[in-house]
Amino acid sequence: MGKLVRDRIPEIIREDGRDPVVTVLGEADYRAALLEKLFEESTELREAGVTEVAEEIADVLEVLRAIAKAHGHEWADIEKVAGAKRAERGAFLGRLYLE
Repeated sequence: MGKLVRDRIPEIIREDGRDPVVTVLGEADYRAALLEKLFEESTELREAGVTEVAEEIADVLEVLRAIAKAHGHEWADIEKVAGAKRAERGAFLGRLYLE
């Protein structure tokens, strides 16, 4: 079972004396793998304990940054779009749940 990993993971595995099998994905497969990774990391965030939440948020954020880059967007541009949506529609701070 393969999965997308951070860039230094193969190096870390080698330092541990093991020999990882690594494939560099093409663009379409990379984008699909990023979405799978986002699902994986989101699940881990959902299941995280209080002390693990910040680390899991960081993992989700790293995947989101990679998704943006893979689609030709700089993170600063994503932040601008998020700010505009927040100004127009609000954020999620009010804990509002629409029935």
